[in-house]
Amino acid sequence: MSKRVLTTESGAPVADNQNSASAGVGGPLLLQDQHLLEKLARFNRERIPERVVHARGSGAYGHFTVTDDVSDLTSAAFLSTVGKRTELFTRFSTVADNLGGADAVRDPRGFAVKFYTEEGNYDLVGNNTPVFFIKDPLKFPDFIHSQKRDPFTGKQEPDNVWDFWAHAPEATHQVTWLMGDRGIPASYRHMNGYGSHTYQWTNAAGDAFFVKYHFKTNQGIRSLSAEQGQELAGKDANSHQTDLLQAIERGVHPSWTLYVQVMPAAEADGYRFNPFDLTKVWPHADYPLRRVGRLVLDRNPDNVFAEVEQAAFSPNNFVPGIGPSPDKMLQGRLFAYADAHRYRLGVNHTQLAVNAPRATTADNYGRDGLMAANAQPRGEKNYEPNSYGGPAETGTPLSAPLAVHGHTGTHEAPAHSKDDDFFQAGELYRLMSEEERARLVANIAGGLSQVSREDVIEKNLAHFHAADPEYGKRVEAAVRALREG
Repeated sequence: MSKRVLTTESGAPVADNQNSASAGVGGPLLLQDQHLLEKLARFNRERIPERVVHARGSGAYGHFTVTDDVSDLTSAAFLSTVGKRTELFTRFSTVADNLGGADAVRDPRGFAVKFYTEEGNYDLVGNNTPVFFIKDPLKFPDFIHSQKRDPFTGKQEPDNVWDFWAHAPEATHQVTWLMGDRGIPASYRHMNGYGSHTYQWTNAAGDAFFVKYHFKTNQGIRSLSAEQGQELAGKDANSHQTDLLQAIERGVHPSWTLYVQVMPAAEADGYRFNPFDLTKVWPHADYPLRRVGRLVLDRNPDNVFAEVEQAAFSPNNFVPGIGPSPDKMLQGRLFAYADAHRYRLGVNHTQLAVNAPRATTADNYGRDGLMAANAQPRGEKNYEPNSYGGPAETGTPLSAPLAVHGHTGTHEAPAHSKDDDFFQAGELYRLMSEEERARLVANIAGGLSQVSREDVIEKNLAHFHAADPEYGKRVEAAVRALREG
């Protein structure tokens, strides 16, 4: 076997990779040392901007297998037949902290899946909670600013976190989830995943349904207490990455069973909750879970930077039979996610191996731009329509049209009969055991008691009182005890 030769970026052989060129022995270095300059310049550019949210993540490859017939609900080819298998890539992440943060912290977890289907990539971008803090994307930058490191102190500030929540009563439901027992998963393998948003499925006959995705872990739910999370984060900041990597390397392949809740489109207007409000769930008694298939992760990436950090998930990557709903947060993310990737990775990020289609070929008139890898064939036209056999539209929409009516303007979401910001948060609290309630109250009080302004504390306490009188009283008593102690 011949010895491999070290080369420069342009392919020229490198004579000496240990010593820089200098003006004589011990003299100053020379600008003409192309290998040194190229190597340092390349090193300076090894890192791309980290994600503003979901910066710290882990990922793995796997497959999805259909176990139950859902062809009556969607015409999506990858869901068309029982037993059908589709390759995929999944990325898990925390939300608020930066790339250097710890895994075992109290924070929602991203749960994003890229299905490499024969009709193109389908990206499902969700979390490990079925709800979120806000319902309108206009508030998203402000929300994230309140949760990230303060620009003056350089650390997350309870004043900022709780002040935003004081002005966002719709966050009470998600705060109850986050501060409860599932707020710190023991590992990525031991948590559920949710599409969180409402999506639309359309079958071959054109019938439309609204759906919510639920990935139920087959490893069982395991979570950490606040004390356990602090201890683990101190011992191993990479605890969840370590667990996922080692499990797959041992051949212990984590899996999830996918279920959907299905609402006929005609029932949406009259439902007691706004079905497109990301701060609400659909109770299973109203819309029970229907099993779809099984997701298995069985291969670790070869290069975390190339395949995890450069993985780009965009909820606007739909396939025929699946489309958006009027969910305001989803509508905002249809733009924001893809735009974030164009900023971080460039307009040609979809040509990177982890993001490129695998079961089909991208064929369009997008051309050039920074880091274009796919050259336009000689003489091929770069416009459409044309008379030279280029790719043409199908004329078949991916999903059913959404009805619109009324006047343009800035409108609050339409209110349904049971729509308020506190009812479902109270329902979640009342589902908890006494031990779970005690831990929830302690977790909330631990953060809220650190807030410097009494009016901010009072506004947040009012939210918990509105959700459930006992809930409010217990949080208030715990906060007072900590502040007076």
